Amino acid sequence: MIIDTHCHIYNSEMENAEEIIKEAAKNDMHLILNGTDPQSNEEILKLAGKYENVHAALGYFHTLADDVSEEDIVLLDEQLENDNVIAVGEIGIDYYNGKENRKKQMELFEKMLILAEKHDLPVIVHSRKAMQDTYDILKKHAAVGSMHSYQGSPEMAENFIRLGFYIGIGGTITHRNNKKAGRTLNRIGIEHALLETDSPYMPPEEKRGEANTSLNLKYIIGKIAQELDIEEEEVIKTTTENAKRLFGI
Repeated sequence: MIIDTHCHIYNSEMENAEEIIKEAAKNDMHLILNGTDPQSNEEILKLAGKYENVHAALGYFHTLADDVSEEDIVLLDEQLENDNVIAVGEIGIDYYNGKENRKKQMELFEKMLILAEKHDLPVIVHSRKAMQDTYDILKKHAAVGSMHSYQGSPEMAENFIRLGFYIGIGGTITHRNNKKAGRTLNRIGIEHALLETDSPYMPPEEKRGEANTSLNLKYIIGKIAQELDIEEEEVIKTTTENAKRLFGI
């Protein structure tokens, strides 16, 4: 079994989503689909109920910080009761385009963490240009989970690991100009890593310019094995065990 711990393979993102899900199943690949808003969360619940290799992670993305209502929070709270839900995500904070609504982003993130604690679910965290604030908020909560598409320093990665988090390794590890990802991976080791694609985004170097899919995990696995000087089978075995442990798959 191989587990893609973060992807967006549903119809509002990819027209051929179900074809990819079926192909992944043929390759003994399990997919954790991450929601970002009410529409994608509902799509994911339907797919998780239809396919055995699909698992649901539901959440509200930072882009909803200015608009999310209490009714939206109540809806998500109810959806998290579904047996196919294994995590709260994709959630987090992002200052890439500025910090104008920083306070609202942080408030929404905290609400998501409180829901995760209520339902005893791990979280899948997005953090871009906001590592210190992300860390400071997570320190105040009991939730553990995955740092999706981790972009921070190797030293900060160790801080997240001490909080009970794994580090998501995706297609950017293969990019020629991304040396930081390799340094982080070597610092944390395979014991603290998870495989992810963020499909249809962030394709590996070999698929630049194309829509990404979970079937491209092979390139990520190969690069991780090369970086750590281990066999690809060890990469698959250890990251799968990590994902099973964290998400209860």
